[in-house]
Amino acid sequence: MIVRLGVNIDHVATLRNARRGIEPEVVYAAGEAEKGGADQITVHLREDRRHIKDRDVKLLKQAITSRLNLEMSTDKEIVEIALQIEPHQVTLVPERREEITTEGGLDVIKYFEKLKDVILEFHKKNIAVSLFIDPNLKQVEKSKEAGADIIEIHTGHYSNLFREGKFFEELKKIEESAKLADSIGLTVAAGHGLNYFNTFYVAAIPEIIELNIGHSIISKAIFVGLATAVKEMKEIMYKAKLLYKDFKGSVVDDIQRRY
Repeated sequence: MIVRLGVNIDHVATLRNARRGIEPEVVYAAGEAEKGGADQITVHLREDRRHIKDRDVKLLKQAITSRLNLEMSTDKEIVEIALQIEPHQVTLVPERREEITTEGGLDVIKYFEKLKDVILEFHKKNIAVSLFIDPNLKQVEKSKEAGADIIEIHTGHYSNLFREGKFFEELKKIEESAKLADSIGLTVAAGHGLNYFNTFYVAAIPEIIELNIGHSIISKAIFVGLATAVKEMKEIMYKAKLLYKDFKGSVVDDIQRRY
């Protein structure tokens, strides 16, 4: 069973920037996340630098012992910075300055040529490229055609619906997208809005081998510490994979029967 957790520490930087000071230190937070079992550290270098700064990314690349996953837009300046720092992986996401957080997946069909060119630049440096997309079969196929190595399925809509108990249709889309991606040679990740209540059902899908989670882990860390918060999330993911490790058929259909 392969199950990786990327811990997004953007909001550690948000807290630091609230006082325009130097603490909490993002690199220290990454170390605590790794103590708890984080398989990679995820940060989003936004064009407006609202949380993570250039310095943070450079120091993280030097200091962490796991993998560095840099979320980013295709803005020319950000691409150049990423090419210089050479993270282990970049995740290309849509970005609008007025949004509080990333609100949806990339439209790979619409921006295909642009994405294809950017992916090629990263591949020249042997940097793996993930595309953050909605659970849509056409977007999955186009991601493969563009040259992506990984897709990260946007789980924001699922997470919102989960609160209402009406999430199975969206979860089914996630499962179908994951199965298609895996069948055509893409590594499958997922993320956005996942927390200690809704992560199990996404992690149970066998083709999804990586989750990137930030806000809920940082929130929990206020009460239990970051290492413990990460460890508890990893346990949820592991139990989900253990329950369905030999399961044949639709995991979502089985979960719906149990729900």
